[in-house]
Amino acid sequence: TICLDGTWQVAEGQLDVMPKAFDHTAPVPGLLDMATPEFDTPGIVPTPAQRGKPWERQNYADPLREAFWYRRTFKINAPESNVAMLKVNKAFFGTCVFLNGHKVGTNPFNFTPGWFDLKPYIKTDGSENELVIRVGASLAQIPLSVTDGWDPEKARYVPGIYDSVTLIVTSTPHVVNVQTVPDLDNKSVRAVIELANTGTTEIAPQVRAVVREAKSGRVVGETVVEAKSFRPVTIAETTNLRPGGKGRVDTTIKIADPHWWSPEDPFLYELIVDTGADTYKTRFAMRSFKTDPASGRVLLNGKPYYLRGSNVCVFRYSEDPLRGDTMWDREWVRKLHRQFKDMHWNSLRYCIGFPPEMWYEIADEEGILIQDEFPIWYSWWPHGTMHGWPDQITADSLANEFTQWMRDRWNHPCVVIWDAQNETNNDTILAEVIGRVRGLDLSNRPWDNGWGTTQSPSDISEYHPYRCSPQFPRPFSLSIFEQESGVPDTGPKQGGHPPRIINEYGWLWLKRDGTPTSLSRPIYESLFGPDAKPEVLRNYYARTLAAQTEFWRSRRKCAGVMHFCGLGHFRPNGITCDNFTDLASLTFDPYFYKYVRDSFAPVGVVVDLWKEQVEPATLLPVPVIVVNDLDTPFSGGVSLRMEQDGKTVWRQTKQASVKPFGTGTTQFQVQFPNEPAKCELIAEIRGHNNDAVRSYRVIDVRVSGEAHGGLLSNGGLESGLTGTDKARMIIFEPLDEESGSAVGPGGKMDHWTTWGPGVLFYSEFGLTIETRAVKFWHSDSGMFQQFDVTAGKDYAFSVEVLNSTVRKEKETLKVWKGYLRAEFYDDSLNRISSTDLDAYD
Repeated sequence: TICLDGTWQVAEGQLDVMPKAFDHTAPVPGLLDMATPEFDTPGIVPTPAQRGKPWERQNYADPLREAFWYRRTFKINAPESNVAMLKVNKAFFGTCVFLNGHKVGTNPFNFTPGWFDLKPYIKTDGSENELVIRVGASLAQIPLSVTDGWDPEKARYVPGIYDSVTLIVTSTPHVVNVQTVPDLDNKSVRAVIELANTGTTEIAPQVRAVVREAKSGRVVGETVVEAKSFRPVTIAETTNLRPGGKGRVDTTIKIADPHWWSPEDPFLYELIVDTGADTYKTRFAMRSFKTDPASGRVLLNGKPYYLRGSNVCVFRYSEDPLRGDTMWDREWVRKLHRQFKDMHWNSLRYCIGFPPEMWYEIADEEGILIQDEFPIWYSWWPHGTMHGWPDQITADSLANEFTQWMRDRWNHPCVVIWDAQNETNNDTILAEVIGRVRGLDLSNRPWDNGWGTTQSPSDISEYHPYRCSPQFPRPFSLSIFEQESGVPDTGPKQGGHPPRIINEYGWLWLKRDGTPTSLSRPIYESLFGPDAKPEVLRNYYARTLAAQTEFWRSRRKCAGVMHFCGLGHFRPNGITCDNFTDLASLTFDPYFYKYVRDSFAPVGVVVDLWKEQVEPATLLPVPVIVVNDLDTPFSGGVSLRMEQDGKTVWRQTKQASVKPFGTGTTQFQVQFPNEPAKCELIAEIRGHNNDAVRSYRVIDVRVSGEAHGGLLSNGGLESGLTGTDKARMIIFEPLDEESGSAVGPGGKMDHWTTWGPGVLFYSEFGLTIETRAVKFWHSDSGMFQQFDVTAGKDYAFSVEVLNSTVRKEKETLKVWKGYLRAEFYDDSLNRISSTDLDAYD
């Protein structure tokens, strides 16, 4: 195998005309925004309106070029070889290969390898070969029958050969593919070896298979398969491999003193297959992964195992302005995965996009379980005959892509779940394709069908319970978890069942500079107003996300809890983001590291109190839960203390024991202060490796309805009338419903700031501005005004609610319900209280 990675010559141009000059260079693997000298804006940027119309991708063409052409030369001195295969691991957007002026072939797929037979045109006598690879410049070059990685939260689609290019030169019979199937019970590995004969004579294949430890090289198993065990695929009634024929060898190798692979101990083996003419190597591990629907758990190597982790959105990260070459820097990628492990994450979802092959190798080596999600995200839009699914993507086409995906990935021990898609409801195509390809994986990994119908009792159901999303009351309060059972919603539209995995939750994203994203801004505005400092937001985000993590883990209704997201993109109008403050050094936000890391500890602790306010002098039972993900029991002290102004005013410690994979609750009686105060309850244990693990809850001790600061907000409001001397003006620039243009100063609602989906989603979903009225078409919308107050002074508010205007033909009036709420904050914009003053109906 010869690696052809490195610096290639590159040119831009048309699809059907090879350039005469290649006057740029670019790295392979990499993307074309890394070229030298730079190309003029490679990669299309769909408009916000286009992001909602993936079926029109043929119109999203790069206006400057149709294609990019890569070129390099190489020499091979192997005159006796009769196999020369080129593998282009992954490339955007489609691949066409030329060798020495001859067109070799095409691969329309963007996420699976392209294999090209160079033998008819290659020079193997040591003279120079010219290799040219063409990729499409934009989504418009992708056939409509092929998946495109469409993501409505992406802003830019940059082309390029983003994974390695290798040349396999050998003799025949040669190995085409090997699937390893570990058998822990019998301490062996099954090897299904696909062979081909490109020679001119019939061959009686004899195959030697050797297993050795990947690090030490120690041989631990070996077998020789005679010709009589050979099973032809294309030719019947013979044990020989005829010219042009293909066949299969199915053998089992016993392994001496096998060592199981796990995230805690990622022990790897190597299988070497020798045909006498060709040698093939692949890594594997002695690892099993199954589900237990009855218990709702997954089983790793036969034992219950809870998934704790995050998501990597590598295609979104590809548009990050600070990305550089980090995606292809092995040390950076390894450090990234080690940082994830340091967060107590044992699993990741490679989400809406496959990273380069190197990432899977590193996950194998570092010990991280991967939910491998195929880059499909459709069904948001009522288009076509299949509810948003592009009609041209048929079951036949998609099954071909899925087959190539599985064949390329099935020996990686890190890959434990085949994930067919993200948040897509369509079952017409996906259900059929999963059924077609499931049997190809002889290890029988479970499948995840996103929000489609779960296809087998042994499959995973995934959920995205975003409790801070617009479907829930603003401002957000942890008290909503008092009504939660621990069984998540927002998942498969039908057929969902255990095991359940939560692989998205939160909705509290902050950009790396500590400012809200476009989705999370209304949350923080409703909590802290428009001018909160990043430090305040980061502290709130980390504490709140940690508390939500603790809740979902402690209820034990889910086999896994995975935060969103570990790696994303950072852009001014971005929707989500990761939690790094420095990308080069991979430094986490310190609040995130402090609070969220403990919430994912393998032996964790949870203050099981979800109230955020209690009356003075309250005596309250406070449960503290110990969550044990390990296969060994926990026994030790559980302490709970109360702090005011950073000083401990009360502490108690009790002993607790928790069974393996279980939870245990210790009850405390907590006496809260007689006077209004802000208290923090902190539970602590000594967990795995005797590390201190803590859980935190901030409690506002005050008389209900008592005022301490100043913010007024309301939800579902249709008309407002007020004014104060120190009110802050509107943050968002609403759009006029008819013209689509920003409303000028004369049209602003005096002193009010709007929030909610009407503002969030580009405003054209129904927001109307008149002289002194704002109409919202969504139930979770409203506006607030903020001003300074003085303790001890009375304040009066006048709000008029109107429900009388019909602006559209055939529109009828609907009942409007809402409320008026006063919230009060200290000088650091920490919320002190929240009181509903009045309601309207």
